[in-house]
Amino acid sequence: MTENALASSAGKTHSFHRSRVLDGVLYGGLAVGVLDGSAAVITTLVYGRNPGRMFQSIARGLIGGVSYDLGWKTILLGMALHVLIAFIWATVYNAASLKIPALIARAALIGPVYGVVVYFAMQIIVLPLSAIRSSPFAFAGNLKGMLIGIITHIVCVGLPIALLARRFAEKEGVNG
Repeated sequence: MTENALASSAGKTHSFHRSRVLDGVLYGGLAVGVLDGSAAVITTLVYGRNPGRMFQSIARGLIGGVSYDLGWKTILLGMALHVLIAFIWATVYNAASLKIPALIARAALIGPVYGVVVYFAMQIIVLPLSAIRSSPFAFAGNLKGMLIGIITHIVCVGLPIALLARRFAEKEGVNG
């Protein structure tokens, strides 16, 4: 069925095209979920730790210390929460891009900055408010870990979200 065949009786054409924001959120969230999740697993393995326990630590933010006692259930919960958080950050950027055209026009520059903002927001706001209750600036004692986290968030969070937002804006004819 063609789009013209779907025209309503009022003469309006119904479109099955998703908006650029929805595409940016969907693809940005998926990309960040996979990229940042993979980086976290690799970093965890490099430090000789268990990736399953790392995902249980994410679940701990929601349900507390019991997450370590529930096996695969909380590993999967941690993975799901990680992806949910990725979608939330993609949503924030894409929604903001509707009001701030520079987020699209200068995506390659602003994306890395956004990655740094996300890193510090997670450390200073999200983690202290979670069941983990880590204090703000708890990361300051481990400069190497902080730098790895910042670089990971630049490359695996901010940049993919921004570049995908720009890609879908350009497909829709928006230049920022």
